[in-house]
Amino acid sequence: MDTIEQHKIDCAIGGGRRDEEKARAKERVFSHRDEFGQWDPKNQRPELWDLYNGRKRMGEHFRAFPISNWTEMDVWQYILHEGIDIPSIYFSHEREVFDRDGVIYANSAFMRLKPEEKPRQMRVRFRTIGDMSCTGAVDSPASTLEEIIAEVASSRVTERGSRQDDKRSEAAMEDRKKEGYF
Repeated sequence: MDTIEQHKIDCAIGGGRRDEEKARAKERVFSHRDEFGQWDPKNQRPELWDLYNGRKRMGEHFRAFPISNWTEMDVWQYILHEGIDIPSIYFSHEREVFDRDGVIYANSAFMRLKPEEKPRQMRVRFRTIGDMSCTGAVDSPASTLEEIIAEVASSRVTERGSRQDDKRSEAAMEDRKKEGYF
């Protein structure tokens, strides 16, 4: 928000998709935010036939999510089709991890193990990348784009299913977005 205010940004672009989390399914491609950066899911502007209402008051801004109608599978297929290089963390690799509340976390200096938590080596990959303190890995042998696509096609858990912060409550993400979270 400081950057948006400092530079008087009218529109910030993000990569959120509707299939990632329930609150994102309520988000619009062209999403209005008030002068505090807050989102009001009950007072959204309609998006009829891709006509977007760009009127705003001083201090307000928009957040645009051009791939919000894509799925995780659409993204992986696009990456494969276009030959886009991606960070190796998305591919399976051996890593020291530990389990906490059903989530596999990378063991690192940023994480404090509880007495009952024991690190172990495991072949994992990350379906989503975020804050190390809340983003979990998945047990996976997928080391190529084709293997990732096959894995996503057979998965019954969304990519955000490995994020502890989304497990706090059904409305955790929606609450954060109302407070100004991207």
